[in-house]
Amino acid sequence: QAQLVESGGGLVQPGGSLRLSCSGLGMLFYTYPMNWYRQAPGKERELVARISNDGSSTNYTESVKGRFTISKDNVERTLYLQMNSLKPEDTGVYLCNAYLNLGGLVYDYWGQGTQVTVSS
Repeated sequence: QAQLVESGGGLVQPGGSLRLSCSGLGMLFYTYPMNWYRQAPGKERELVARISNDGSSTNYTESVKGRFTISKDNVERTLYLQMNSLKPEDTGVYLCNAYLNLGGLVYDYWGQGTQVTVSS
């Protein structure tokens, strides 16, 4: 049974940093492109960053460009999100996602989420 387990959230002051981790268990981790989403109170779930299966390609939503870095260690089977210069509007539950579509056969796994709160 595939499972994604997140860690690293917490309370941080504006301008601070956090690093989120997401470990993949029971899955061929290196085959999956992966994503970080966030869910803020009263808002729709938002795609924050995505990375290709081998880590060679990344994309970010405009609001986090230059502040967040997504990375993937296929040996350790862990996805990371380094978040710097955090702002109150970055507050939310952050979820990692592994998604793979093999000719219509879809593999779609989610972590349980980790809370990030940016506040003074």
